[in-house]
Amino acid sequence: MPDTHAAILVLAMAATTWLLRFLPFIIFRKRTPAYIAYLGKVLPAAIIGMLVIYCLRNISFTKSPFGLPELIAGAVVVILQWKKRNSLLSILSGTGIFMILIYVTGI
Repeated sequence: MPDTHAAILVLAMAATTWLLRFLPFIIFRKRTPAYIAYLGKVLPAAIIGMLVIYCLRNISFTKSPFGLPELIAGAVVVILQWKKRNSLLSILSGTGIFMILIYVTGI
């Protein structure tokens, strides 16, 4: 019986995700309101900014390694995104560099 329960949960989550993805297209068939278009322009950058702040909130600049792994990995992400314009490459590279630096510094 647990398999049935899990299948129902997965189907419910899939249906909810599908509905939320297509609801704007159903509601705004003719014309997208100006405030929705504005939110579509500004929210991605705002969300990324919030995620960056959330990820960097616990950096300790008073004890070793003084936040260097986070700052170096962040710089790698920014530079790669600026040069290559490939989000997947930037994120994976920054994550890899961060993990290597964490492993090397022994935190």
